[in-house]
Amino acid sequence: MMGSVAIPDYVRPRVICLGLAALDRIWRVERPFVSGSEKIRAGEHLTEPGGMAANAAVAVARLGGAVSFWGRAGNDDAGRILADSFVTEGVDIENFRLFEGGASSVSGVIVDKAGERQIVNFRGRYPCDPSWLPLANISAESVLADPRWPEGAEALFRAARNRGIPTVLDGDVADADVFERLLPLTDHAIFSEPGLRGFAGQEIEPALARVATFGCRMVAVTRGADGVTWREGSDLVHLPAPKVAVVDTTAAGDVFHGAYAFAIGAGFGISDALGFAGAVAALKCTRSGGRSAIPSLDELKSS
Repeated sequence: MMGSVAIPDYVRPRVICLGLAALDRIWRVERPFVSGSEKIRAGEHLTEPGGMAANAAVAVARLGGAVSFWGRAGNDDAGRILADSFVTEGVDIENFRLFEGGASSVSGVIVDKAGERQIVNFRGRYPCDPSWLPLANISAESVLADPRWPEGAEALFRAARNRGIPTVLDGDVADADVFERLLPLTDHAIFSEPGLRGFAGQEIEPALARVATFGCRMVAVTRGADGVTWREGSDLVHLPAPKVAVVDTTAAGDVFHGAYAFAIGAGFGISDALGFAGAVAALKCTRSGGRSAIPSLDELKSS
């Protein structure tokens, strides 16, 4: 198995993932757009469901977790594709609402031959009010949210905090006020490098220190091929990424977050959970595709 974390037998964790579900339209190219007005040729095009918390939910399901996705889409063709895809993956969608008159989120993804990508995203159009969520009855071993529905994430994290359920935040690029709203309710904050830089500055150590002032138990930044760096208490720790032949990094961060929430829900310690998440994300990167390339637990064990 990639990484150094043994996978024990565990109780199947229940995880709630809240946030963005999007329909991804992916083009594979020799090189990405550089600047200005230009035209590039795609060698392949495909359409598949995506979105940060949505992909995280599928990762949890493929690892064997019992997962529910809470989110919003329009009652349109894209929204129905998203709903059907969750059902196929075994993700509970009782609280994935398709709004009449709404518009689902759609992304365009350009993937170059090195596996790096550029993304343009329409985040959708639907109500922000989370009052329809069943917050009085949540039952889970962990909850995860991305920053794309801050009203819903705040409501879920507050309810989870009141019940002692660990909260995991996917710190992708977002406005500072979103993080200032969610971090005081976050136990495990895991940022992308662009997300951390945009919120807390260019230098990793002081940026993580700033995030830690919000009271998170653990703050981390994923750094692609350079692994993950995290701060627990006053200690700064770095874990290298598994060495793999990268084919496609699409959804790697989403998979990392989902695998981490799964591991925390299954009772892993922080270091082991990060190592496990890194191994799952690395295996995904050896395959072409975003959600379609997310590995199962059996595939991880045999890698």
